[in-house]
Amino acid sequence: MADIRAVLLQERVVEAISSSTVWRYLDADALRPWRHHCWIFPRDPAFARKAGRVLDLYEGVWEGVPLGPRDYVLSADEKTSIQARHRCHPSRPPQPGQAMRVEHEYERGGAVVYLAALDVFRGRVMGQVSPHSGKEPFQALVDLVMRQELYAHAHRVFWIVDNGSSHRPGTFPARLAANYPKAIAVHLPLHASWLNQIEIFFSILQRKALTPNDFPNIDAVGQHILGFEARYNATAHPFQWTYTRDKLRHFLAQLSHAA
Repeated sequence: MADIRAVLLQERVVEAISSSTVWRYLDADALRPWRHHCWIFPRDPAFARKAGRVLDLYEGVWEGVPLGPRDYVLSADEKTSIQARHRCHPSRPPQPGQAMRVEHEYERGGAVVYLAALDVFRGRVMGQVSPHSGKEPFQALVDLVMRQELYAHAHRVFWIVDNGSSHRPGTFPARLAANYPKAIAVHLPLHASWLNQIEIFFSILQRKALTPNDFPNIDAVGQHILGFEARYNATAHPFQWTYTRDKLRHFLAQLSHAA
């Protein structure tokens, strides 16, 4: 507050003011000039169209026509750089009145990638752990899912993905259709992973299974992830998705005014 007060006086905005008065003015208008929030303006010229068709799929619609009982919608991505941090002193479990204690220093035990697909209407997650990301590991995930009974005999299987290198818009749709003619790739706009429901599951996984990070090696990380996946699927249910085309239009209208 003292710095803001000094600038106000130096630039003769006011003749006199106290630091406490500056604080009251800022507080009354809910202003926090020392804080900031990063965000990205949509730069994809087809943002509304691409996002809209994903939101339609979440509501069970494709190109204006309701999906059928043998149509499935999958939301897929990779969770990268999941490290194994072996703590230099064993973690101590929580005690009455005391939280779990985790040693600050650790030795790096490598990292893995978790690739997963979420069945949007059933809530079930299918995934696998890989030492690295890329086209081959993601293709292995596609094979894992598409060879299962439910999807192998589907009418259509929609794969919602972002624009990552493992599933680029220029190559992934043709590659997917060549291997599985009933599968359809649906890409999100650039910088719109927040519209990908698998990211919600990744957030749950991070909070419930990977925090704190205390694993002796990457094998333990992989076992822990797949163990959590199995436990999650035992009681899985679809996410209550409430973001609609109307909310998207309102969002884009706000951005046009702020630009």
